[in-house]
Amino acid sequence: MADRLPPELWSHIFDLAADEDVIFYPGLPTSMAQSTWARAIYGDWKVRTPQDTINIIQRRSYATKKAIIRTCKRWRQLGTEFLVRCLFFDNPTKLRDLRRILDRDTSLGWWVRRLHITHFFNGRGPTMDDFEEPLLAILAQTPNLEIFIVDWPMSTAFGAVADTLGAYCHNLRTAHWHVPSELVSKVIWALASLPSLISVHLTFDEAIKEPDTITLGSAESVKLTLPSLQQLFLKGFCQEFMEQAAGWTLPMFNTFSFDFGANTHDIPDVTGFLAQHGATLLFLDLNCVPALDIRAILDLCPILTTFCFNLDWKIPPPERFPSLNHDDSNNDPNADLDADLAPISLTNRPHEHIRHIGLHGCIYAFGVGYASAYISADPLRTLLVQRTNDANFRALSHASFPRLERVRILNPLLLQDLNDENGPRAGECFERWERWWDACESMRVRLEDCSGGLLGNLPRDPVEEPDGSDEEEEGEYEDYTDHEEERTSARVSNVAELRELLEECRRMSAEADQQPSFFFPL
Repeated sequence: MADRLPPELWSHIFDLAADEDVIFYPGLPTSMAQSTWARAIYGDWKVRTPQDTINIIQRRSYATKKAIIRTCKRWRQLGTEFLVRCLFFDNPTKLRDLRRILDRDTSLGWWVRRLHITHFFNGRGPTMDDFEEPLLAILAQTPNLEIFIVDWPMSTAFGAVADTLGAYCHNLRTAHWHVPSELVSKVIWALASLPSLISVHLTFDEAIKEPDTITLGSAESVKLTLPSLQQLFLKGFCQEFMEQAAGWTLPMFNTFSFDFGANTHDIPDVTGFLAQHGATLLFLDLNCVPALDIRAILDLCPILTTFCFNLDWKIPPPERFPSLNHDDSNNDPNADLDADLAPISLTNRPHEHIRHIGLHGCIYAFGVGYASAYISADPLRTLLVQRTNDANFRALSHASFPRLERVRILNPLLLQDLNDENGPRAGECFERWERWWDACESMRVRLEDCSGGLLGNLPRDPVEEPDGSDEEEEGEYEDYTDHEEERTSARVSNVAELRELLEECRRMSAEADQQPSFFFPL
């Protein structure tokens, strides 16, 4: 059978079976990307993040391609290039094995387009610096690499990695790096050597040195022009980088995400950065604890269609907003409660383009999970945050956002807690959910959780079906933790099995087409 079809047709079939369209898309998932529900091995429902989903797709694609090349010698010859196009590792020790394989057959490196090394181990274990030599050797043999993602923190290894990328990987379009903030100058030089970048995700760890001792050297005077960059995600201590990037030329820039985690000191000048680049943005995601000048920010981003912010921000009425520095001398809790009741507005003027709003925070809003214990420990603080949530949610009106269609709660942990505790806490927390729901319904705005489902609709155990139940429905809630290893040993032994595989790929492709446009905003 393998000899009856021309190689070009087999290559097309293998390409469909590998289902790599999502894997090779240059854009990275944003906070508005949908999470999904999945069955854990012990039967409970667990929220699967978009990154988890991408990792599962990569494992599944690898299992499919491995089954193809094990079928017969002809398929092995034709399918080997598909096996190495996407290289996904959750254990960096495998880089040594890959290096030996590429050294034996130097032609294989030509086909590599994606290299993803995800951080899987917890606690003590190997570091990326321990595998600098094999990683550099691999990068030197992959001239067509387009996507390079390293979730593991890199420190001393990053300088050599950046030099190798600039020397050999001129087609790189997507970069995801995790580095100490002391290496910001090396990051700038790395970006300068990669002009084809479309999507960049940078995570900066807190500096070990004193911030005043960190110098950019000659990188401080570099004014980069990144003609293709559309998406930038900055996480962690990125003060120096953001300050430098404010002066760069980014003609295609349309998606910016900023995540400062739980840090509250030395927040970067986000407003200054947006003053230079906000005019072209379509997607803006700001996730930090300190409140930002949201009205000024929205004025700087006039064509935004999607905006995400922290619903826990304490945003005073316009006349009280000239300073972000709060006066801690007034510790009267009643004054804070009165301020929370004052009407606020999130805009200086109606924003005509925003259609989707994402909400970070909200962990106290429904009294579940971490918040359920904190209510008893510090009820006043909990009450203040809940009042802030209510005030900010009331400000999500058509008066400020005339084209608003969708409001999404973005916290996956909150959704998991809601499921584990079967909904909001009885009393005020449940009434809060009802108020938010009624407010959105009256505006004909869809209120969603991070899975894209209606906020309040939780997964239910399926009713037992006869033996002939639909296989597609069974697969929808299949546990992915145990079966991935089993799939790696599967073999495609005849044409009938290949047809089933292609049907599965078409079904997955159809599901992907139903995702909202902001799953990948590029």
